[in-house]
Amino acid sequence: MSFETYLIYLGTVLLFFAHPPGPSQLLFIGGSMQHGLKKALPIMVGDLSANAIQIIIAGFGLASVIALSADAFSVIKWAGVAYLIWMGVGMIRDASRPAGRRPTPTGRALLRRGFMTSAANPYAVVFFAALFPQFIDTSMPVAGQVFVLGLTYLVIDGLILLAMGASAARLVAALGSTFQKWLSIISGIGLIAAATAIALRGDGEPAK
Repeated sequence: MSFETYLIYLGTVLLFFAHPPGPSQLLFIGGSMQHGLKKALPIMVGDLSANAIQIIIAGFGLASVIALSADAFSVIKWAGVAYLIWMGVGMIRDASRPAGRRPTPTGRALLRRGFMTSAANPYAVVFFAALFPQFIDTSMPVAGQVFVLGLTYLVIDGLILLAMGASAARLVAALGSTFQKWLSIISGIGLIAAATAIALRGDGEPAK
C-alpha cells in the first residue's frame, strides 16, 4: 500500500464519519452527559474493542462465511436490534428520573454496554470486509496492511468519540440538568431509530 493510497483511505474514513451519530456514538454521548467524560471512557473502550474484533474477523475473510449463512446473520441482526431498543428505552427511562435517583453503573458495566452496542451491529464486519480490499496491495503482505488500516480507523473513531463526549459534557455543565435530560432522551430515541434502520435494512447490504 503506497502512501498516496493510505491518504485516500484516510480521507474515505473521515468522510464516512461525516454523518449523524451512530448507536455507539449516541451511547457515549449519553454516558458523558450523565456521568462525565472520564466516567464514560469505558464505553469508548468497549466500543473500540468490539470494532477491533470485527476488523480481525473481516481481515481473516470470515465476513464471507457470515454473508453465506443467512440464518446466522439474521439471528445476530435481530438480537442486535432488540439490544439497541432495550438500551434506548433504558436511556429514556433513566433520563426521566430525578438526578439523585439515577443509577450509577460501574466501569465494567459501561464497558460491557459499549462493547455490546458496537457488536450488536452485524453489518460492521461486512463493512470492513468491503472497505479494506479497496486499499490493499496484494503484492505486499496483507496482514500488516490490515493492521495499519484497522488501527487508523480505530484512532479516528476514538478521537471523534472523545470530541463528542467532551462537547456533550461541556454543554451539560453550561446549560444544566434540563438540557442533559432532553439530550439523553434524544440519544435514547436515536438508539431506537438506529435499531429500526438495522431492522429495515436488507440482509445482503454491506453497509455499516
